[in-house]
Amino acid sequence: MSDGPPTMGVEEEFLLVNPRTGHASPCAEPVLARYRHHGPLPHGVKVHRELRLTQIEAASGVCTTADELRNQLTVARRVLAGAAAAEDCALLATGTPVGPGPAAAPPEGTGRYAEIDAAYGAVVADYDACGCHVHVGVADPDTAVAVVNHLGRRLPTLLALSANAPFDHGRDTGYHSWRMVLQSRFPGSGVAPYLRDHDEYRRVVETLVGCGALVDPDQTFWLGRPSGRFPTVEFRIADTALTVDHAVLQALLSRALVQRALADLDRGREAAPLSPQVAAAAVWAAARHGLTGELVDAGEETRHPAWSLVGELLAHVREPLEESGDLDEVENLLAALRTDGTGSVQQRAVAGRGTAAAVRWLTARTVPSGHGTLLTG
Repeated sequence: MSDGPPTMGVEEEFLLVNPRTGHASPCAEPVLARYRHHGPLPHGVKVHRELRLTQIEAASGVCTTADELRNQLTVARRVLAGAAAAEDCALLATGTPVGPGPAAAPPEGTGRYAEIDAAYGAVVADYDACGCHVHVGVADPDTAVAVVNHLGRRLPTLLALSANAPFDHGRDTGYHSWRMVLQSRFPGSGVAPYLRDHDEYRRVVETLVGCGALVDPDQTFWLGRPSGRFPTVEFRIADTALTVDHAVLQALLSRALVQRALADLDRGREAAPLSPQVAAAAVWAAARHGLTGELVDAGEETRHPAWSLVGELLAHVREPLEESGDLDEVENLLAALRTDGTGSVQQRAVAGRGTAAAVRWLTARTVPSGHGTLLTG
């Protein structure tokens, strides 16, 4: 934690694929064994495997500025991409596989991943979905729960901004975030219910574990939640970011939403509970349409053009963005996104070139050009 804006960190999940066929490749273990040969990681950055051996994750350290975060994500992507290439794999920043998939991977033999495989069966057997998770520092558990109550209305807009999962093992789904459709198959997925304090949060989670819906208390599928491991609020709404800039945009908007929620709480403004059905409709609309159609404002229970709700989100967090000095950067990143399109739009634009060309394009977009520097702070 710091005296200025809350700290932030980002976890990025990536797919590992055969660079010629686009098939998911279970090479996470050799990539993890090799990555240290491809350059040091910035202080605090960690890399590790994910649920499937076809996935790998890079987690930034605790960051206070956009530049610090951008540097850490840039270097981590380059190091992992180099290690993957040495294993004849490509590192792809996409929420779901762009190429055709092989048969479901065999379950893990032991440990927590084996418990997850046993609990959810076919739902996770081919779950090659990758997200971008943002952590924002909130030290007090009760405050974290109150902040999460304030987030639900804006989470679908963050999903639409991040949309980067139009394909399902080579099939165009017609959705902009098929990852979110896959995510919705898990029990309790979606916007978290309105909870009064951390005691109630803990009771609800323990009940879900007792009912067999969750493997353990760290496994809630809510799209915004108090972290079970860190003194943070965790945003789990976004698809893996196509570019580092897209990830930085998610982090800055997420932090600003937390700052705005903290300011509202200081003024005695509690969040209004959302209709669970309307909140689910809002998440679905964002997954279906991205920024190309109408989204649902779960607070007003009305539909609006997507960029209208992006404008409303920006207005909502303008003051905290100004206070942190991030407003110009966020406005520039949003302008670039509006010009270039989300990851889903860009992926569809190159899909007609064939799987191998799409994999080459995704590989190039995943790994930033230029030179990153190693920050030790």
